[in-house]
Amino acid sequence: MFKILIAEDDRELRQLFSHVLAKNGYGVVGVSNGKEALKEIDAGYFDLIISDIMMPEMDGYELVRTLREADNQTPVLMITAKDAFDAMQLGFISGTDDYMVKPINVNEMILRVGALLRRAQLISERRLIIGTTVLECDSLTVTSRCERMVLPQKEFMLLFKMASYPGKIFTRQQLMDDIWGYDSGTDTHTVDVHIGRLRDRFRDCSDFKIVTMRGVGYKVVKL
Repeated sequence: MFKILIAEDDRELRQLFSHVLAKNGYGVVGVSNGKEALKEIDAGYFDLIISDIMMPEMDGYELVRTLREADNQTPVLMITAKDAFDAMQLGFISGTDDYMVKPINVNEMILRVGALLRRAQLISERRLIIGTTVLECDSLTVTSRCERMVLPQKEFMLLFKMASYPGKIFTRQQLMDDIWGYDSGTDTHTVDVHIGRLRDRFRDCSDFKIVTMRGVGYKVVKL
């Protein structure tokens, strides 16, 4: 079970988020400010942090900066009443991974939480072996037999995602949400373009192939 920390000084809102997340299968701990959040993080592991910006004792910006300075890369979803671009920009500069403006649509929040967790899991796994082919996240390289290839980031993440679950069908929208981000303005046709490039690069690979599921999406199949 994924464990999520909520830092929100509004008690009713904190309880609402906790209820919705628990209902969707997540373990939840709630605190009212950044200092309390840091104590919980020191005491145990969390897969994701949902943080308000305006909180007493320590605000969301300072919480995220403190975590990143300590090399804690736990994904953070910032939630705030501020909708100005400057506030959003400061959030991302401090190290925030995603941003939502109040009033919050809890269904959208669940989608964003899922996308952030999937991206974090993709990054944390770092290395994947399929047959004789090795995919290395740190260097974005794919080594097959004696050939070593460095891929553009999106192409690598797309291949790594599908190859991590051989045989599983991914829709274009799923791939867009996981690789480009839930609120990306990029058209899903971009996925088709990247898949085409990957097919060209690995058309002679004897370990796997990318299969189109017409009208649905794509999957990687082991050979």
